[in-house]
Amino acid sequence: MSVSIWTGRYLDTHFDRLGLTPAGARALLQLDPDRAVPTRVLAERLCCDPSNVTSFVDRLEESKLIERRTDPDDRRVKTLVVTEAGRRVRQEMADIIATTPPSLLALTPDEQRTMRDLLNKAWAACESHDTRLRGARRG
Repeated sequence: MSVSIWTGRYLDTHFDRLGLTPAGARALLQLDPDRAVPTRVLAERLCCDPSNVTSFVDRLEESKLIERRTDPDDRRVKTLVVTEAGRRVRQEMADIIATTPPSLLALTPDEQRTMRDLLNKAWAACESHDTRLRGARRG
């Protein structure tokens, strides 16, 4: 946890150069670039109330990194779509994450791959857990 928090603060300085606040950077990274994400799902991923995402979603939209759209299946639901500009910024962020943090550069390439694979497995478990919780809340 300490390494994660330190790395987040370290990366914030690099993301600032891309014009992103820490909250905006985390939001952009949590959005799926290949499909629309409901605003409430972004709020869940960021562990906050949907009303709290409005300010940084507004900033991302003003920067043309995302677009707000109406869900065609339920017009009451607002979704967030990553634009082409947002995809480019996400790629820059991924490049920064992969090449910059001393916390990762201290590991050998094999150790980095092992850590990536383990974290991807842990993340899949997190997403599965969240999906089950959403299903239980609806049921």
